[in-house]
Amino acid sequence: MKSKFKIKGLDCANCAADLERTIEKIEGIQKVSINFITQKMELEYDEKEEIIQKVKKVIKKEEPEVIIEEI
Repeated sequence: MKSKFKIKGLDCANCAADLERTIEKIEGIQKVSINFITQKMELEYDEKEEIIQKVKKVIKKEEPEVIIEEI
């Protein structure tokens, strides 16, 4: 499955790259791409509903001020 998200509050490109690397480690994630300039994230993942919740938890842990919304 694929999903796109708007990311608000991400401060720097290095933070985006770190977040990508962390999210890639989640079991079931096939591909993650975070574009710091457009403030968007694209995910490809297995058809497991809990994956989105895991991604949100990782983002809140790594970048607590970041808000994500599915688009």
